[in-house]
Amino acid sequence: MVNGDVLMRIDEAGRVAEWSRSAQEAFGWSADEAVGRSVAVLVGEAAAGEQGRRDRIGTDVRMLVRPVLTGTSVLWEVRAATDATSGQDLAILRTVFTQAPLGLLVLDDQLRIVRVNMMARDLRGAPAIDLVGRVFTEVYELEDPAAEEAAARRVLDSGQPDLNRLVRGALGPSRPPLVYSVSYVRLEDERGQVIGVVASGADVTDRERALHRLNVLSEVRTRVGERLDVIATCEEMVETVVPAFCGIAVVEVIEDVVRGEDPPIVPVDRDVPLRRAAFKGLMSAYPVGDIRHLPYGTPFSRVLTDPRPRLVSLEGDSVWLAADLPRADAIKGSGAHSLIVAPLVLRGKALGLISFYRHRDEEPFQEEDISLASDMCAHAALCIDNARRYARERTIAATVQRRLLPPRPQALSTVDTSHLHLPSPDGGGAWFDAIPLSGARTALIVGDVAGRGMAAATTMGQLRTVIHSLAALDLEPDELMAQLDDTAIRLAAERSALPPGDPLHREPLTAGCLIAVYDPVDLTCTIVSAGLPEPVVVFPDGTSAILSVPTGPLLAGNGGNAPFPATTVSVPEGCTLAISTAALARKLLEPNAPLRRLLEENQDRPLAELCDLISYTLTNSSESDETLLLLAHVQALPSDQVLTCPLPDGPEAASLARAEVRSRLRTWNLEEETVFTTELIASELVGNAVRYGAPPLELRLIRDQVLTCEVTDGATSAPHIRHARTVDETGRGLFIIASLADHWGTRYQANGKTVWAQQPAESAETSSHAR
Repeated sequence: MVNGDVLMRIDEAGRVAEWSRSAQEAFGWSADEAVGRSVAVLVGEAAAGEQGRRDRIGTDVRMLVRPVLTGTSVLWEVRAATDATSGQDLAILRTVFTQAPLGLLVLDDQLRIVRVNMMARDLRGAPAIDLVGRVFTEVYELEDPAAEEAAARRVLDSGQPDLNRLVRGALGPSRPPLVYSVSYVRLEDERGQVIGVVASGADVTDRERALHRLNVLSEVRTRVGERLDVIATCEEMVETVVPAFCGIAVVEVIEDVVRGEDPPIVPVDRDVPLRRAAFKGLMSAYPVGDIRHLPYGTPFSRVLTDPRPRLVSLEGDSVWLAADLPRADAIKGSGAHSLIVAPLVLRGKALGLISFYRHRDEEPFQEEDISLASDMCAHAALCIDNARRYARERTIAATVQRRLLPPRPQALSTVDTSHLHLPSPDGGGAWFDAIPLSGARTALIVGDVAGRGMAAATTMGQLRTVIHSLAALDLEPDELMAQLDDTAIRLAAERSALPPGDPLHREPLTAGCLIAVYDPVDLTCTIVSAGLPEPVVVFPDGTSAILSVPTGPLLAGNGGNAPFPATTVSVPEGCTLAISTAALARKLLEPNAPLRRLLEENQDRPLAELCDLISYTLTNSSESDETLLLLAHVQALPSDQVLTCPLPDGPEAASLARAEVRSRLRTWNLEEETVFTTELIASELVGNAVRYGAPPLELRLIRDQVLTCEVTDGATSAPHIRHARTVDETGRGLFIIASLADHWGTRYQANGKTVWAQQPAESAETSSHAR
């Protein structure tokens, strides 16, 4: 007898159906004697038979038994296993098949069930006799039986196992769907012949549900909070949970939170309004953006009083629905049957709530889903609060910036200005100024601090204050920019000295600035730039050009070593200067850019209208950076409002100056008090220049919004006020000037200096009308 030989086949009643020669040799019964008899009787008689018969057998016979399908009946095939290893294999197989925590199916080559273990019967809930002989996909209710039959057939044909397939069961609407982990392995005999497939399956429904919950929570933590905006964060939330967690989701946020204000403490008063911030699903009770109080006596109002999530069944009559009829209609219309409403609470303060609905064929929520909803809402609450804080900071930064900018352009006689300011959503540090200077000049300034938020706004305010202070000193534009750079370097050093944990420590301070000083008498513009693009000038005939100006480094960007060269260009009367931040450089500097053409084609329009036109062209732009454009239309100071008189460098210069002043002021019809005061100021200025200055000397009177008296000489020595004693005969000149004039100062040129003094320029008629 050979190991593996077929001994016999037994029918379902336990009678021998087939008896082989090997069985005859092993047990001593012939086929005629054995077929049709009970196998238990035959084997028992063989065991108790004659000694000679046992000697012929020679050893104990070990047998392997397996079921075999023949037509519609099952026969049990018995094979010989004569070695110890086969016995051990049998014990192992018996243990695995009877005690394994997996459902095991033995399938023949037609994928019909020939044997099942206890776990497999439990998965189906039917006795083995109802399972054997049927194709396994007919026995087990699967979501896609054709796919599973094809997978088993591939294993049967190729011999390549297919392991750990996730298969969903289809148990009908009244029963929750199950998920199985199924593996297919081809079954071969000891001669390598294919005899079927072994299919194993385990119920992994709980595991897969837990993994799905973890995946949903991971997606929420990854996708929600990408944008620092309250409404956008709510939209991210509903987009993430639908349909992964529920079929309908509604986020309602307390209105104060949307505006960036502090959220109320739990419990929330019933009169606090909430805004429907985001919705995704079939039907909404209220439109997104709707603001209303939550109806009292509903789960939604309860979670803001007692901040814990609620699992609510919507099937049957719910008394609380009568308190919110629009919501009840929406629930009915969408087929919602299960609800989890969870609060958005952070550190004891309420930000709102989220309602999760499952509807139609979706599985109702379970108790395990409540903890997931709580975790998702905890993350959403943190993100919403971050967005709220950012919105508040952004509002404060925008307010600070708006307060620090000039509220309206200052009225100037020779320069008409208008500006276009499009702040970024996060606020910024762009600013502009039009500062009147001595000699009827005007300083046009545009600056831009790098960064956003409060830090950029406050730094802008500091630099703008410094510019105004330096402009009062009558510094030349290049010297003013150098002093401004020194200030920016000190501010940057203070920022870098902050503790490493301070967010401002990691933000380097840099800023761009352009200063253009327009002189309406000489019709020139002296320009110096620190990192900002060159200005564009539009001429009265509609043509334009770029004012070529050497661009210096950004403020605080070079350590204070690089110079800021100034360039003086001629600017004809009637021109318009356009000075912008870097965000508009490409649209302004390119010759055929739409913005450049717009300036050329609308040269005659009022500047305010021109700014509106420009803003319309930028509305659809994708630029997110802060945009600032300053337009300045320049005019010449009429020649009859300026007196220029060269003076000798001797003592007679003072009397000549007084005569010229008296004559011109009377021509301008200024009152006598102004004439007398100006004569005295001119006399003292000329006397000071003759005594301490150097030739050539020049007197200039300018009547603009103020009356300016200037004396220029070739010396660079700085004049200063002396408080002369009673016995001193000199030293009172500048003291007298400071007493009589509203303002006075000194500005320096490459070949000398100019000392000036300003007074009101009221005519005699204006003064009499005022009296």
